Amino acid sequence: MESQGFFSKIQYWLVDQPAITQFYWTPGQTPAASLRFLNLAVLGYLSLTLLLHRLRLPPLPAALLRPISAAHNLLLLLLSAAMALGCSLSVLSQMPRPQWLVCFPKPQPPAGPVFFWAYVFYLSKTLEFVDTLLNILGGRRLSFLHVYHHAAVVVMCYVWLSTSQSLLPVALVTNASVHTLMYTYYLLCAIGRRPRWKRVVTDCQIVQFVFSFAVSAAMLYYHFTGSGCSGIWGWCFNAVFNASLLALFIDFHSNNYARKKKMIRDEDKDKRT
Repeated sequence: MESQGFFSKIQYWLVDQPAITQFYWTPGQTPAASLRFLNLAVLGYLSLTLLLHRLRLPPLPAALLRPISAAHNLLLLLLSAAMALGCSLSVLSQMPRPQWLVCFPKPQPPAGPVFFWAYVFYLSKTLEFVDTLLNILGGRRLSFLHVYHHAAVVVMCYVWLSTSQSLLPVALVTNASVHTLMYTYYLLCAIGRRPRWKRVVTDCQIVQFVFSFAVSAAMLYYHFTGSGCSGIWGWCFNAVFNASLLALFIDFHSNNYARKKKMIRDEDKDKRT
């Protein structure tokens, strides 16, 4: 009985609360639901990143940076877990039939619990801009992949909501789940307990993109054999973005892990000789 009460509370706070069930994305009215906000957020992020990169500020002391990083990573870890769980439960309550999971019928209004969590996901991507700031303040080198991903993913989330894009719940749950793992890793690093499974995070990110293309096949089947799926043009943008990220992640993976593996093999060979 106690477990039933516990799960009922989770269901209420993540799905059945009026603010969630009555959510409706309205461009120009919902906070941050405008092209002006989107442009200012992305351009502001890129401009500030470039400025701080050019200034080459001295790194913050580790004693100051670590607690800030730990708090930031803990917040995003909890938020990612809440989004993954909240959207999963919302799908179960809002989904009229299994096909809806990969193909929203047209017209699909951007309303209800699933779109509420898509909205939270959209806002969380602006919070992730702090990742870049912490990297700069920590004296770490920024990669093109890092900056490109953080800037473009906000645009992707805006497209999700503005087009009521099909596959949105699948993409949200998988991405939030991977980010839960990723921010767990970063949190442990920030408190001085660096795990040995960093490669697992990158592997999961690559698997996530491959999976997105696999489920897209089901969406395209329903789209071209039925009355069409909502947000198909938004999906086209998303597919191109995911393909570019997959290519960059594979390049990052080969440059970092394959090279290290070769160095270890060369060291072992030198020792034997």
